[in-house]
Amino acid sequence: MRRRVVVLFGGRSAEHEVSVVSARSVLQALDPERYEAISIGVTKQGRWVLLPGGPPALAEGTAHGLPGVEDDAQGEVALDQRPGSHALVSLDGSRTEIDVVFPVMHGPHGEDGSIQGFLEMAGVPYVGSGVLGSAVGMDKAVQKVLLAAAGIPVVPHEVVHEREWEEDPEAVEARAEHLGYPVFAKPAALGSSVGITKVPDAAGLRRALEEAFRYGRKAVLEHSVEGGRELEVAVLGNDDPVASVAGEIVPRGHAFYDYEAKYLDEHGADLIVPADVPPETLEEIRRLAVAAFRAIDGAGMARVDFFLTREGGVFLNEVNTIPGFTTISMYPKLWEASGVGYPALVDRLIELALERHEAERKKGTGA
Repeated sequence: MRRRVVVLFGGRSAEHEVSVVSARSVLQALDPERYEAISIGVTKQGRWVLLPGGPPALAEGTAHGLPGVEDDAQGEVALDQRPGSHALVSLDGSRTEIDVVFPVMHGPHGEDGSIQGFLEMAGVPYVGSGVLGSAVGMDKAVQKVLLAAAGIPVVPHEVVHEREWEEDPEAVEARAEHLGYPVFAKPAALGSSVGITKVPDAAGLRRALEEAFRYGRKAVLEHSVEGGRELEVAVLGNDDPVASVAGEIVPRGHAFYDYEAKYLDEHGADLIVPADVPPETLEEIRRLAVAAFRAIDGAGMARVDFFLTREGGVFLNEVNTIPGFTTISMYPKLWEASGVGYPALVDRLIELALERHEAERKKGTGA
């Protein structure tokens, strides 16, 4: 009997369009002999829309040049919130039983524990980390505190609240000076390099923080590891997670691996998999990746990003609990290089979701 898998994408965050692109790849990887895929897009207003044809294709004219989920009241569906019902309900009252949800929603209201809590309340199995792991994975300011407490080296940084900046900008500027320029200014709870600015000197700090505060009330200032290398490792598993080989990102024609380099400029960066690093360095970053995954209470999957300094030192940059999932994204590329192809990776993530749900149910915490 085929499992009925809901692929959920879009959402209300600034990473809406990236989510749509990732979802197309996940849907294409689902073996039709094993799964019945249900494609549901979440509009920027939060409406769930059934899309029998799958996510919209790449097209110009939408935000950032990437496709978005259009509103369609006739296709609206809702999740039955009665624990254990495991069903979608259409406007006409018809019900569709489901087995598991694969959220491919990047950013707030999807990757931050919001949708995970919604699914927990309904008792529906879902791919990826739970409420806590998702929330910590999204909030980079809180995440860095937990990682540092676990003995994991993080980049020198400062957390800035919007009210603090408004009331005492000189104090914030002094803290930025302490980090040393250049610094990166970023929203504390966002991904896909949205809202990030590389700040070369104090003169650019105000504009950079104003950009970060467009997306949230908390920002992070981080010391820039100049001359270093950007490495990434993929983690897969629940209670016994494993790490992939490492990959390296080398931006081309961009100051850093920004939104345009990731999604709009096909020549914006080279993704080198596997990365050419000494065996002892690879062993260390894989160890740190698993340690970070456990520190934030991760489950299912995560991509863990590192900086390697010119002197060979390692800093963990951040953990992403719902990484980009296109066929050319780093997470699936890393597993492919580690011997796990894209369809097999999707299969494994679904199995991990069902295993975790069953374990929670036996503990009396799931429906």
